[in-house]
Amino acid sequence: MDTLGLDTAGPTWRAKVGAYVALTKPRIIELLLITTIPALFAAQRSVPSFGLIVATMVGGTLAAGSANALNCVVDADIDAKMRRTRSRPLARHAVSTRAALVFGIVLGIVATAVLGVFTTWAAAGLAVTAILFYVFVYSMLLKRRTSQNIVWGGLAGCMPVVIGWSAVTGDIGWPAWVFFGVIFFWTPPHTWALAMRYREDYAAAGVPMLPVVQTERVVVRQIVLYSWAMVACSLLLIPASSWIYAAVAVPAGLWFLALAHLLHVRVLRGEAAKPMTLFHISNLYLTLVSVAWAVDSVVGLPALGWPW
Repeated sequence: MDTLGLDTAGPTWRAKVGAYVALTKPRIIELLLITTIPALFAAQRSVPSFGLIVATMVGGTLAAGSANALNCVVDADIDAKMRRTRSRPLARHAVSTRAALVFGIVLGIVATAVLGVFTTWAAAGLAVTAILFYVFVYSMLLKRRTSQNIVWGGLAGCMPVVIGWSAVTGDIGWPAWVFFGVIFFWTPPHTWALAMRYREDYAAAGVPMLPVVQTERVVVRQIVLYSWAMVACSLLLIPASSWIYAAVAVPAGLWFLALAHLLHVRVLRGEAAKPMTLFHISNLYLTLVSVAWAVDSVVGLPALGWPW
């Protein structure tokens, strides 16, 4: 061992920090921020102040990290049984349950303070609501009891857009509610495509995701229906936007629908479904529409001059 103890202490310290970071599920946070930032621009109808953007991003990141860390505590037994999640910190005992619980609670408290002090208390209140809903309603109540778990539990994932809007205005405008709807209808196709790929994992863990309890035909039909609802909802923003948003939302929506129908056709024909294609494209779709909404809010003009 090194006489200064650096060779052994360094990697251990880094591993510990990495485990706590992993509890927050950074990749999910990235997706949530993609919908938060455009809401800031849309509410401001210009580029918000740098301080407001930073405060909202920091507060939103901490709030999402809190919800995800607490979710890891609730789902530790499930994560240990699934190949996709067995490397998470609690599943491999890299962090104790108590430490993860305290970590999640502290993140939530700090997130609330940051949003309340540096943005608005309305945004802070919405963040707290999202954390509590994700942990108690989705993770503890719905996830293990109903195949509709992700439909209603997914409401927590819709909250960043209204948090971002309220961080600017202190209330929630109708465009934010429309984009809230886009994310609500986007969540089932996104999640069920992943669950189709990892059906055996969810079944082994006793989680009644729709692909576990229903046939592939039922699942892909539901994916198509939610996809149509998502695209239709996204088009409701066009009257309050310019050609910039429409030029992205329309072709992106048609692309998503084409892939959803292709998945449906493959299942009906008895071919390999390949659901992960739709899963990955769903992330790109949400990113494109979100960025288009943000850019349009800064450089575009409302097509019909609707009040905001």
